[in-house]
Amino acid sequence: MMKRLDTHIWPMVGIAGFLGLWHVLVLWTGSRILPGPVDVARGIAELFRKGLLAAYIRDSLVRVIAGYSLAIVCGVPLGAVLGWRRGAAEWFDGIIQIMRPISPLAWMPLAIVWFGIGNASAIFLIFLATFFPVTVSTMNAVRGIEPIYLRAGQNFGMTSWSLLARVLLPAVLPKLLIGLRLALGIAWLVVVAAEMIAVDSGLGYLIIDSRNAGKRYDLVAAGMVLIGCIGWILDASVRRLELLKSIRWGFSND
Repeated sequence: MMKRLDTHIWPMVGIAGFLGLWHVLVLWTGSRILPGPVDVARGIAELFRKGLLAAYIRDSLVRVIAGYSLAIVCGVPLGAVLGWRRGAAEWFDGIIQIMRPISPLAWMPLAIVWFGIGNASAIFLIFLATFFPVTVSTMNAVRGIEPIYLRAGQNFGMTSWSLLARVLLPAVLPKLLIGLRLALGIAWLVVVAAEMIAVDSGLGYLIIDSRNAGKRYDLVAAGMVLIGCIGWILDASVRRLELLKSIRWGFSND
């Protein structure tokens, strides 16, 4: 019980200390560009009163969920095939290794030409950003399965579908979850950058619009704080999946 309490208390203490240091530094430097935490809180409250806060958050989340889900639907099956069939992996490995290092933001001019200014461009960029991490993590997870488990299943007369459902899938879930967690963080980073250029709504748009329209640095910082907090919540939500019985075995109990 005490260990679980410490797990929640110490992060809160760290956040409180950071906010206090932030406030003191702003007062000490007399900065007119970097707002203090109180000003940021007022900015968030202003967005809430105007009915903009929920809309900005909703638009960003919808884009992330759409692009991220599409990457999972396409990347997990492809990664499983490439991990299972070494011959297929040899065909695709060169393509993956060339495409994977290209920043998704480098595709932004083409995305705007192909899809115009709107949700489709942002979703496409998020898909590109997360597709390769999901594919590679799935492929590595499948390759990491101990052959003895597969041979044991085959010796018991399990069909290919039974091997997939009862051996392959449970074996890859812990490593796959780590890859999906990292990919979700990438998706959240990319949506902010995409919204600064390719769309006219969302938290990224809030930051760039607040900077250009009146130099509202309190709202700029408010957007940054919201991005960080929501990213934390998303990561914590994925980590909760580690507690599932079918996944928990693959993680340390420390």
